[in-house]
Amino acid sequence: MYSVIAYGEMIADKVRRDSYTRALRQSIKPGAVVVEIGCGATAFFSILACQFGARKVYAIEPDSSIGLAKEIVQANGLSDRIELIQELSTRIDLPEKADVIVSDLRGILPLFQRHIPSIADARTRLLSPNGKLIAERDTLYAAIIESPKEYKKFCEPWDNAICEVDLRTGKRLVTNSWIKAKNSTAEQFLTERQRWVELDYKTIEDPDIKGEVTLNVVRDGTAHGICVWFDSTLSEGVRFSNAPDSPKLIYGNAFFPLSEPLSLTTGDVVRLSIYADLVSDDYVWRWHTTVSEARSGTIKANFKQSSFFSTPLSLPQLRKRSAEYLPTLNQEGLLDSFVLQHMDGKQSSGEIAKRLLELFPEKFTREVEALTRIGELAQKYSS
Repeated sequence: MYSVIAYGEMIADKVRRDSYTRALRQSIKPGAVVVEIGCGATAFFSILACQFGARKVYAIEPDSSIGLAKEIVQANGLSDRIELIQELSTRIDLPEKADVIVSDLRGILPLFQRHIPSIADARTRLLSPNGKLIAERDTLYAAIIESPKEYKKFCEPWDNAICEVDLRTGKRLVTNSWIKAKNSTAEQFLTERQRWVELDYKTIEDPDIKGEVTLNVVRDGTAHGICVWFDSTLSEGVRFSNAPDSPKLIYGNAFFPLSEPLSLTTGDVVRLSIYADLVSDDYVWRWHTTVSEARSGTIKANFKQSSFFSTPLSLPQLRKRSAEYLPTLNQEGLLDSFVLQHMDGKQSSGEIAKRLLELFPEKFTREVEALTRIGELAQKYSS
């Protein structure tokens, strides 16, 4: 989750803020019902919605930062019009349909955690038949860039021995990761830019996204990775972008490294396939890059990379993910299972804590430690 400082930085981003403000002003009619999904620590868009004439706003946020949002709503005299709900939007029902649903659930890219399932669910259950979504769609683009500085962040510790320690084995993991790039520029492009995919929030259902692009190399240089960004349409005529040649936004843009830097010549052809598959609460990314020489058509590189390979996993841990594995609870599991079984609405947390001290004396020496563990589980699982 974001820190309070990060929420402030988001609101301070003038391009983002002004774009959403224009979209809300354009979409909200007097007496409208508005839902903000992910109101964060400020409920900023909810407050703007009231300023633009909304009768009722439901501000939804699962994180405890909503406590500050409640104080901000009170300070603005809007407690009677803004109802704050600490829960995931997919787990709530509302007494009325929304005329407008506004959200910014993106990370660096719109393919972030459960953004798409949340919007698809809200569109179906919470939005009136003629209601509006803000944002309406995001279009993602890709280009090959020359970026030695970003590539160095990945590889320098792994390419060079430090204190005569050879770390090169780790390079295969770091080049299967991707990062936020803050300072990419259009001057770094070695290829033309191409549209990768479009996310139309009025119709999208499947969170798994894939697309292929063919990129022509337009200048000689050394390719270090793939730059990916989005152009967002919030409402009719209201757009913003985190493209490298647009004003810098808090999102930055995405940098996917190549397995190795690669020399490109004008006229070379890059065929790029990018896949994003939602697994549990986050995406697994795959990017396949094939480069053909300009004149002969000979394949000069064929890189297959995936964020699946970016996390070190030991063989015992991998076995635990197999269908044949026979799991049994360890001490931590037994402890949590005991607490969950006793969350029956009949025992207080203090009573459960006293039992934990008796049963797990090697784990807890003070009641406050047991209460902390119970509180963490209660926040996640209690109603």
